[in-house]
Amino acid sequence: MVSGGKQYRVAPGDRILVDRLAGEPGSELTLDRVLMLADGEEVKIGQPAVAGATVVARVIGPAKGPKIDVLRYKSKKRVRVHRGARAGLTAIEILQVGGKPARKAAKAEEPAAEDEKPKKKPAPRRRAPAKKEAEKEAEPVGA
Repeated sequence: MVSGGKQYRVAPGDRILVDRLAGEPGSELTLDRVLMLADGEEVKIGQPAVAGATVVARVIGPAKGPKIDVLRYKSKKRVRVHRGARAGLTAIEILQVGGKPARKAAKAEEPAAEDEKPKKKPAPRRRAPAKKEAEKEAEPVGA
């Protein structure tokens, strides 16, 4: 998918940040510049875009990119300039890629079994603190 001159690899259910797009939160967008479409073993590569392939996304809302600080300093000249900027972005959620509905939304509609428990991640292994060199080679003084 191409948006704002940048390429993104997306799948249904992904949430990504793209350059600012016109659209209200909750509205749907159709992006028609798809460069490559892969469905299991079948891969379609466009010249330059795949004909008829579209990406349907929902606008989540506006967002801001990371802050970029620009400092200019010249010694002995009293020149100190500080400028900063943050890019205006739009958060979107991918609903369909080439006609595929989102997998996450389909799973949410199915009722969960009551006897199934959510899986817990194993606790991280803790290492013993390393001994210092002085403690390892402690010899009596004056021997």
